Amino acid sequence: MTETEVSRIKVDDFEVGIVGLKTALNEVLSDRSDVDDASLEARLVEKLSKKNYIPSSARQKYGRAFLHEFKKLRGDKLEEETTSILDIKVLGPGCFQCNTLEKTVMKVLSQMCLPASVEHIKDIKQIASIGFFSTPALMINGKVVSAGSNISEKKLQDLINNLLK
Repeated sequence: MTETEVSRIKVDDFEVGIVGLKTALNEVLSDRSDVDDASLEARLVEKLSKKNYIPSSARQKYGRAFLHEFKKLRGDKLEEETTSILDIKVLGPGCFQCNTLEKTVMKVLSQMCLPASVEHIKDIKQIASIGFFSTPALMINGKVVSAGSNISEKKLQDLINNLLK
């Protein structure tokens, strides 16, 4: 594992990238000195804040997220994760149309004041593994809602509104 490895985790309702998460989790796992959750949270936040920006106002939320990842690694049984935000993926190699679709998504989310996890997947192998060859494509909460062409702001707003019903 390299120090530049970035892991994506949920902090509250938002997905963030954390540098060195796996390394820190394995270090804490190998050192059995911390027993209670509060100590584990504090230790993980301290370790990971050296290479990641963690806002002081969100340290507790990050701590809970790190503890959750630690417990998953340890094999603890955890409650099913639920989320109230949209998970949006733009599939496309970074061409003009794909970048335009990403901008449209960001504009619509901003206009609607909605929190969402937005990821632009540009790796062709990863796009193919999802099963799509026609780009740009748009996935919302794991479902493909558009493929092969861009989508208008109005149509995207309607799709999101229908998903939130």
